[in-house]
Amino acid sequence: MLGRTLFEDRRDAGRQLAARLEHYRGEEVTIVGLPRGGVEVAFEVSRSLGAPLDVIVAGKVGAPMQPELAIGAVAPPGILLLDEDLIDQLGLTDDEVELAVSRTRKEVERRIREYRGGEELPDLQGRTCILVDDGLATGATTRAAIEAARLAGAEKVVVAVPVCAPGAAEEIAQLVDELVCLAVPDRLVAIGTWYRHFDQTSDAQVIEMLEEARDEVSPEDFSEL
Repeated sequence: MLGRTLFEDRRDAGRQLAARLEHYRGEEVTIVGLPRGGVEVAFEVSRSLGAPLDVIVAGKVGAPMQPELAIGAVAPPGILLLDEDLIDQLGLTDDEVELAVSRTRKEVERRIREYRGGEELPDLQGRTCILVDDGLATGATTRAAIEAARLAGAEKVVVAVPVCAPGAAEEIAQLVDELVCLAVPDRLVAIGTWYRHFDQTSDAQVIEMLEEARDEVSPEDFSEL
């Protein structure tokens, strides 16, 4: 069993992840981060591979009394995934679920305005989309993002994360062309425990990284490589 700390921070995790994605260098690839923390990891992957960086804003629907417990996820355009079994186990009413979904949708819409100027999805037509997050726990938001990427026209969808919970890794691997995960510990506990530094990523940082990445490389530039 590896020690609890695997990565110095998200940037370090992104550099390590990029080394496992070298076989995509030279392909028509777009690196897509899942805000907010996943964008820091994706930024380093984008920079290492010389591939454009973008975002898909998927949001976790948290249980009313346990916000960290995912009962589902939303993503543009209008994607809603709910864990009906868990909702039944928690005894949640339709009104409680509807309120939780509404709150998440509002936050997703806000982030789409902030990060993408209101445009819901990147243009992934005919491209390989590498979805990057800082870890895979339940996989709820990742599943929603996978659906969004396919609706955006992605020819192939790859999920790349530094650390994964075993159950979520098994489920996600069945939904994508490839799952790249650096570590699958027997007990994830929490994603942040595998990082020495795991500070919250701000909206301002996400916007700054997206702007910096656009200055460094664009899809048009990459298609000529």
